[in-house]
Amino acid sequence: MGLLDRVKQNQTVPPAGPTGNGPAGTATLPGATPYTPQAPVAQPAAPTPAAPSLSQRAGAVGAELTPAFTAAKVQIHSKLIEKFADEIDSSNKAGVREKILELAEEYFRSTAMTMTKNDKERLVDSVLDDVLGLGPLEALLADPSITEIMANHPKQIYVEKSGEPILSSVTFESERQMRQVIDRIVSLVGRRVDESTPICDARLKDGSRVNVVIPPIALKGPALTIRKFAKEKWGPADIVNRFKSSSPEIMTFLRSCVRARLNILVSGGTGSGKTTLLNILSSFIPENERLITCEDAAELQLQQPHWIQLESRPPNVEGKGAVPIRELVKSCLRMRPDRIIVGECRGGEALDMLQAMNTGHDGSMSTLHANNPKEALVRLETLVLQAGQDLPSRAIRETIGSAIHLIVQQSRLRGGIRRIVSVAEITGIKDGDVQFQELFTFKQVGVSAEGKAVGYHTGAGILPMRMEHLRAEGEDVPEQIFAPAKQPSPDKLY
Repeated sequence: MGLLDRVKQNQTVPPAGPTGNGPAGTATLPGATPYTPQAPVAQPAAPTPAAPSLSQRAGAVGAELTPAFTAAKVQIHSKLIEKFADEIDSSNKAGVREKILELAEEYFRSTAMTMTKNDKERLVDSVLDDVLGLGPLEALLADPSITEIMANHPKQIYVEKSGEPILSSVTFESERQMRQVIDRIVSLVGRRVDESTPICDARLKDGSRVNVVIPPIALKGPALTIRKFAKEKWGPADIVNRFKSSSPEIMTFLRSCVRARLNILVSGGTGSGKTTLLNILSSFIPENERLITCEDAAELQLQQPHWIQLESRPPNVEGKGAVPIRELVKSCLRMRPDRIIVGECRGGEALDMLQAMNTGHDGSMSTLHANNPKEALVRLETLVLQAGQDLPSRAIRETIGSAIHLIVQQSRLRGGIRRIVSVAEITGIKDGDVQFQELFTFKQVGVSAEGKAVGYHTGAGILPMRMEHLRAEGEDVPEQIFAPAKQPSPDKLY
């Protein structure tokens, strides 16, 4: 499609009322709390306008679009591409913004159009976000309190704040604009999404995970989900003291297990914090060890210098060239790793991971979708069967029993809070089944006035069977951390 055709189509103003895709962006669904960004704050005049603050941009995106505003934006955008297409440098955001400001002033003079200062800033920022960023999503991505962005269709975008989904006032101008943003995201990582491949997983530059579903699979229009990557590096102290996801005793024990090269499986549901916990556990690995990570979409952020990061690849347009995680795991076995970290086991790569754990790659880790340690073992056995090796169940269970040493169960409880709810040790095989014992649990005792689950972590009163191994590796784990804890007073529950 040529530039002129795109400009003409973009001049079509989206309807102000509800469309067939659902309610308008400013409507509030039943049970939803509207998210309204802060209003713009007036800035003193300056010779060179500075970039607006987060609150200004968020308020601007949420403002109502008028036909005049939309027409001005389309014309300025097309002029920018026509005059400065070869001069646009994505690394020089301030320079591009100045060019847009010049074209805006020129447009106002030629059309005798008047705008308030705030509307002019909003217009310039909107064009800048379309040219260099992700359009209306830029303000949501910049808001540190938002952890997930869920665009159900162009006119309905939810955000997650403090673990709760909230309907945002931000919307796309049209389905075409949303498709342009989607194409920009997937093209950055060499992937594609079209009618023949309507589902795609990708990532942003900062590591945020992106999932895209478009028609004909998505009936109401393109659906986009972004799980934001935390810009600040979270460490063990954060999940113990700040988020209360773990107790100091659990973190002390897990640190010793990682350093003693025990194989750990992090289990949990969607959005329970498995990858975050895996990042934190990996921070305990000594820096002199060679690490290789295998992921579908690169999310892990290890701190060690001796680290190789591998990412799977989908098939090309001809349906060839796919590199699944299983091939990555097989390949990294020839790369002399000390530890292998598989971002998530969801298929036949589970067999290769277990074999690696049993053949000299102690201390390896992975994540798995399951609701509790028992279900994690059942699911792991199911995934091994997907490898197509036609192995008997007893052989699979014996492999699991000898390869996995620890299962750390992470859960998302009522109110959106995330907790380590169980730490279970695999003890071996008995009567053909994999046996385990819980060492730590989280006991939920109620719900707070804000509707969030509250409870406390406690030991199960059982010593790990690998205590001697931990001590032999130089990890002196105090036995008293496994003792059961008394229920604290209501003001000390978390």
